[in-house]
Amino acid sequence: MTTWLKDSNGNKCSVDYFGSKEAAQKALDSLVDCRNCTNCSRCSYCSGCSRCSGCSEKKNETGDFEPPTVPKIEDIHAKVFAAVSQPDALDMGSWHTCSTTHCRAGWVVHLAGEAGYALERFHNTALAAQLIYSESGYEISPARFYESNEVAMEDMRNLADAASEQV
Repeated sequence: MTTWLKDSNGNKCSVDYFGSKEAAQKALDSLVDCRNCTNCSRCSYCSGCSRCSGCSEKKNETGDFEPPTVPKIEDIHAKVFAAVSQPDALDMGSWHTCSTTHCRAGWVVHLAGEAGYALERFHNTALAAQLIYSESGYEISPARFYESNEVAMEDMRNLADAASEQV
């Protein structure tokens, strides 16, 4: 059974998700003007986010939230392959494990910098990466973000090799 800590704004944090009651309370206390968020911390990777002051998304003139601009990564295949080729850099089981280990989609978001992370916060990791790939000149199936490390690495290697042959 999951234990939830809740605040007066309808936000809730799971003790199981954060690992302790103290950590869940700290995450809940870090929210600024959020409403109905689940397991948020500093408005990062929100669920039901109200676009508090910690978010980079902006309201347009009608009061609706506009998606952030989709960044472009020049020579995306070479850059992604170079990143995932480092020791322990690829973990297809998690979007972002740490600042040096990501899955394929996580690396695309990371390599796009803050603009990539803003897009990820607005949509989700898979859609943000798919949009960045598209803006960078490559249409990718989102199914590619759920492959094994070996299959993903082989595909990224092939794309990087093909791109270098075209230059």
